[in-house]
Amino acid sequence: MRINRVAFAGALAALTVTLAACGGTQQPGGGAAAPAEPMSPTTSAAAAGTGVTTDEDVFGPACSQLPQGDAPGSLDSMGPQPVAGAASTNPLLTTLVTAVGKVDGLADTLNSQQAITVFAPYNGAFDEVRSAMGDRAFNDLLADRTELGGLLSYHVVPQRYDSDGLVAAGTVTALAGGQIRISGTADAPTITDGKGNTASVLCGNIPTSNATVFVIDKVLMPAG
Repeated sequence: MRINRVAFAGALAALTVTLAACGGTQQPGGGAAAPAEPMSPTTSAAAAGTGVTTDEDVFGPACSQLPQGDAPGSLDSMGPQPVAGAASTNPLLTTLVTAVGKVDGLADTLNSQQAITVFAPYNGAFDEVRSAMGDRAFNDLLADRTELGGLLSYHVVPQRYDSDGLVAAGTVTALAGGQIRISGTADAPTITDGKGNTASVLCGNIPTSNATVFVIDKVLMPAG
C-alpha cells in the first residue's frame, strides 16, 4: 500500500524515529504488564502443521487482562467465533475494531476467510500512532477507506500460523502484499514491519474459529 498524503508520510517517518528511539510503549493497563506466570505454547499444533491453537497454547504478559470464564472477550467466548466477531468483544482491541468497521466489507471478508493469521495492535499502539501523526492526519487516515483498508490488511497473513510456525517461517507475506519478518522464540516472538519497526507479542496464539490471533504492541507499517 502506498500512502499518498505528504503529512501522513512525514508522520510515519517521525513514528519510525520515535519507535527506534524508545525501546517500547506503555503496555495495557498502564506501565509494564504483570508478568504473572506466562504460559508457554505447546507443540501439538506445530506438529499438526495447521496453525490451529487451543486455550492451553495462549501465552503473553497481557493474556491475564482478558475477561475470564465465558464472559465476552474471554478465550472461551472468542474461540467459537470468526476473527472479526471475536475481536469485537476483546477489550484490548476496541480501536482496531472501530478501524475495521470503517472499511466497508472488511469485517465480513475477515470472517469469511478459512485459515488466517492476524496481528492485532492493542489500543495503545493506535494511541502511539495518533500521537506521532497528530489528530488531524490520524482522522484523515481513518476517513480514507482505501488507505485504511490497505494498512489493516497488512496485519493479516493468508495462512494460519501458531507461534512455532511463525518463527519457523521467518518471513510471511501479508494479505495486502509486503513482507513481515518474525524473529525471537516461539514463546517470545517479535514482528518486524516494512519500516523496520519491531513489535512484541502481548498475547499470542489466541484461537478463533478461522484465525490465530497475536495481540501486538505496535501498528505495523508497510515499506511503501
